[in-house]
Amino acid sequence: MSLDGVVVAGSHNAAIGLPAAWRLLAAGESALDAVEAATRLVEDNEADHSVGYAGYPNLVGEVELDASIMDGRDRRAGAVGALKGNRHPVSVARAVMEQLPHTFLVGEGAARFAADLGLPTEDLLTEETRRIWRDGIEGKFPGRLELFREPLARLTALAADPMHVAGTVNVVARDVRGHVAAAVSTSGWAWKHPGRVGDSPVVGAGIYADDRHGAVGCTGLGELSIRAGLARDLISRLAGGQDLTAAGRAVLDDMAPMAAQVGPSAVMNVLALDRDGATLSFSTTPDAHFVVMRDRNTEPEKIPSVYVQWPGQEPPASDERGA
Repeated sequence: MSLDGVVVAGSHNAAIGLPAAWRLLAAGESALDAVEAATRLVEDNEADHSVGYAGYPNLVGEVELDASIMDGRDRRAGAVGALKGNRHPVSVARAVMEQLPHTFLVGEGAARFAADLGLPTEDLLTEETRRIWRDGIEGKFPGRLELFREPLARLTALAADPMHVAGTVNVVARDVRGHVAAAVSTSGWAWKHPGRVGDSPVVGAGIYADDRHGAVGCTGLGELSIRAGLARDLISRLAGGQDLTAAGRAVLDDMAPMAAQVGPSAVMNVLALDRDGATLSFSTTPDAHFVVMRDRNTEPEKIPSVYVQWPGQEPPASDERGA
């Protein structure tokens, strides 16, 4: 069995999951199975506060998770948003795709569906993330937690913390049959307004997969990639004949005016795979990287992202978080 063109790639924090994904691909399993397997391991990683279990909570101390998965064979997708109590939203998203006539479930409906699947419910907030949340809120509003009796819209803006803004894992893969798939999972913007959903579960914004052209996953300020239709835009540029480098640079350049409105918190990382298995990542953070495994790799290979600086914006310190 030839493994030419077979590949799995992910955002920097996906390294923990890539070996399991590669074993599946090397055994002839599907790209869809590979991206789910890799993402689940990141969701399980208690040291990663951007995804799944131990993810940063929202403004009122609740962990809400977003995830999506997309199959390039027929462009079917499943997604969940603001899901509480289940550490593997990527698997709930896949079940949405495979068992329901819907694409996207949110909030209580997503949680009910997960329960109907027989998935265990658990508290996703750890002692560490609870302490970080308390320290952060107390730091913003010392001795004034009575403010939480007020409308939360004002507090959401005041509580925003650039050091704990967001985080996401992206995984894309191409299997031995030439099929591609993508998965994205996140706990989103830390201290966000309850119910906030970023780009991660939004098909066309944070994720896209199409065997004819490739697969994309995004991480960064999700509000921007939703407005830009970022993932679908990149795929459309590949369909129009641009190569990966040109397409990736072009989609970030197109977002620059919107980013200028936001300021320093506007960061974006885009992971892309073309139909032949070439992979690249593009980032507005200068020292960002992604990880990849092919037949020549015995462990995830760390590769620098292509840096795209937005005009008028100082390069931020790299923490590669996003939503």
